Amino acid sequence: MCRNIKTLFNFEPPATEDEIHASALQFVRKLSGFNKPSQANEAAFDRAVAEVSEAARKLLTSLHTQAPARDREVEAEKAKERSRLRFG
Repeated sequence: MCRNIKTLFNFEPPATEDEIHASALQFVRKLSGFNKPSQANEAAFDRAVAEVSEAARKLLTSLHTQAPARDREVEAEKAKERSRLRFG
Protein backbone atom coordinates (compact mmCIF):
# COMPACT_ATOMS: atom_id res chain seq x y z
CA MET A 1 0.00 0.00 0.00
CA CYS A 2 1.24 3.45 -0.80
CA ARG A 3 2.20 5.18 2.43
CA ASN A 4 0.95 8.56 1.24
CA ILE A 5 -2.62 7.36 0.84
CA LYS A 6 -4.46 8.24 4.02
CA THR A 7 -7.65 6.82 5.49
CA LEU A 8 -10.54 9.08 4.49
CA PHE A 9 -13.53 7.34 6.04
CA ASN A 10 -15.22 8.28 9.32
CA PHE A 11 -13.67 11.67 9.95
CA GLU A 12 -15.34 14.84 11.07
CA PRO A 13 -15.42 16.89 8.91
CA PRO A 14 -15.71 14.38 6.05
CA ALA A 15 -13.02 14.02 3.40
CA THR A 16 -12.88 16.85 0.90
CA GLU A 17 -12.80 16.51 -2.88
CA ASP A 18 -9.15 17.59 -2.79
CA GLU A 19 -8.28 14.80 -0.33
CA ILE A 20 -10.09 12.21 -2.45
CA HIS A 21 -8.34 13.45 -5.61
CA ALA A 22 -4.91 13.45 -3.91
CA SER A 23 -5.47 9.89 -2.73
CA ALA A 24 -6.53 8.79 -6.23
CA LEU A 25 -3.50 10.51 -7.74
CA GLN A 26 -1.13 8.70 -5.36
CA PHE A 27 -2.82 5.38 -6.14
CA VAL A 28 -2.52 5.86 -9.92
CA ARG A 29 1.10 7.01 -9.55
CA LYS A 30 1.87 3.86 -7.59
CA LEU A 31 0.17 1.58 -10.12
CA SER A 32 1.66 3.22 -13.19
CA GLY A 33 5.12 3.93 -11.83
CA PHE A 34 4.83 7.49 -13.17
CA ASN A 35 5.15 10.56 -11.02
CA LYS A 36 4.24 12.61 -14.09
CA PRO A 37 3.27 10.76 -17.26
CA SER A 38 4.61 11.55 -20.72
CA GLN A 39 2.37 13.45 -23.14
CA ALA A 40 1.54 10.14 -24.83
CA ASN A 41 0.22 8.72 -21.54
CA GLU A 42 -1.22 11.88 -19.99
CA ALA A 43 -4.81 11.36 -21.14
CA ALA A 44 -4.93 7.77 -19.87
CA PHE A 45 -3.29 8.82 -16.58
CA ASP A 46 -5.74 11.70 -16.02
CA ARG A 47 -8.71 9.49 -16.92
CA ALA A 48 -7.54 6.87 -14.42
CA VAL A 49 -7.22 9.51 -11.68
CA ALA A 50 -10.76 10.74 -12.41
CA GLU A 51 -12.17 7.19 -12.40
CA VAL A 52 -10.41 6.25 -9.16
CA SER A 53 -11.60 9.51 -7.57
CA GLU A 54 -15.19 8.70 -8.53
CA ALA A 55 -14.90 5.14 -7.22
CA ALA A 56 -13.42 6.42 -3.94
CA ARG A 57 -16.18 9.02 -3.58
CA LYS A 58 -18.85 6.34 -4.15
CA LEU A 59 -17.18 4.06 -1.63
CA LEU A 60 -16.91 6.76 1.05
CA THR A 61 -20.55 7.79 0.67
CA SER A 62 -21.82 4.21 0.81
CA LEU A 63 -19.90 3.05 3.90
CA HIS A 64 -21.63 3.04 7.30
CA THR A 65 -20.32 2.70 10.84
CA GLN A 66 -21.57 2.93 14.39
CA ALA A 67 -18.18 4.18 15.60
CA PRO A 68 -17.86 7.84 16.48
CA ALA A 69 -16.17 10.02 13.86
CA ARG A 70 -12.44 10.48 14.34
CA ASP A 71 -10.79 13.85 14.85
CA ARG A 72 -8.14 14.67 12.25
CA GLU A 73 -5.88 16.50 14.69
CA VAL A 74 -5.93 13.65 17.21
CA GLU A 75 -5.15 11.10 14.49
CA ALA A 76 -2.31 13.29 13.19
CA GLU A 77 -0.79 13.45 16.67
CA LYS A 78 -1.05 9.66 17.01
CA ALA A 79 0.74 9.25 13.66
CA LYS A 80 3.51 11.64 14.75
CA GLU A 81 3.97 9.67 17.97
CA ARG A 82 4.14 6.35 16.07
CA SER A 83 6.71 7.88 13.73
CA ARG A 84 8.74 9.23 16.64
CA LEU A 85 8.77 5.82 18.32
CA ARG A 86 9.66 4.07 15.09
CA PHE A 87 12.36 6.40 13.80
CA GLY A 88 13.49 8.13 16.97
